[in-house]
Amino acid sequence: MTEEVVDLEDIPGVGPETAKKLREAGFTTIEAIAIASPAEISSIAGIGESSALKIIQNARKMASIGGFESGDKVLERRKNVRKITTGSKDLDALFGGGIETQAITELFGEFGSGKTQLCHQLAVNVQLSEERGGLNGCAIVIDTENTFRPERIIQMAMAKKLDPNEVLRNIYVAQAYNSNHQMLLVDNAKELAEKIKKEGKNVRLLIVDSLTSHFRAEYVGRGTLADRQQKLNRHMHDLMKFGELFNAAVVVTNQVMARPDIMFGDPTKPVGGHIVAHTATYRVYLKKSKGDLRIARLVDSPHLPESEVVFKVTERGIEDANAK
Repeated sequence: MTEEVVDLEDIPGVGPETAKKLREAGFTTIEAIAIASPAEISSIAGIGESSALKIIQNARKMASIGGFESGDKVLERRKNVRKITTGSKDLDALFGGGIETQAITELFGEFGSGKTQLCHQLAVNVQLSEERGGLNGCAIVIDTENTFRPERIIQMAMAKKLDPNEVLRNIYVAQAYNSNHQMLLVDNAKELAEKIKKEGKNVRLLIVDSLTSHFRAEYVGRGTLADRQQKLNRHMHDLMKFGELFNAAVVVTNQVMARPDIMFGDPTKPVGGHIVAHTATYRVYLKKSKGDLRIARLVDSPHLPESEVVFKVTERGIEDANAK
């Protein structure tokens, strides 16, 4: 099924000059304009907010975005949601069948709990055929802590009997130098995904490893908290938009901090507060166990119960705990 491509100039109210400005700002599709805010379009195109609102409303009609729809239509749309295998059957079951597209999955835990390993594995697995639990897709990685290792991808690709060079060619990595750069890279990821789509491939996975490290380092002290949370909120919503536009899975890793006021139970909690908690669709707490074993606990999900599984990180990648 080929998708009909519509030019921005076809939207009532958008002339060639406005279309040029919008494209330069990264708004290359009608869908992107349909989910933008009037203030955004107004400042980019240099037009009044009421004109911007009309353009957005027209784009929504053309893209069939926005407005109410019946529950059966929502169910129909949910059928487009795909899942990526983690490499472990138990871990897939925890997620209800794998990592979901059009959703943000947050992996949080201490250093060495397997967050980055799982991200590497997903970047390989998304390229598998659908029969093998993949999506025949490409991956984009926003790396904030310089943790992406091509050598690890090669190991995992070989374990899956894939061509390592081909796998590496389908993973696009950018390093984020600060929080502003990190946010800008999501816009760049949209442009890249559009370009890849024109070449006949699809980006089905966007990874941010880690989501909060730059924000945490740059906004120190309570006085900066409101500003930090506002930016983090915008960043999370941009990521969500990306997932919806490209039917891609969005996976973010998060650091934890100790809470000294907790007397009983686990004193660690993820960074980012309620903003990250409310925007992430699935939240999974990863913990170290003995040797190469790791524990994953699903802490939050719209429809799955809180549960816990054990998996293993080996040279071959992510596997079931009982895998030989």
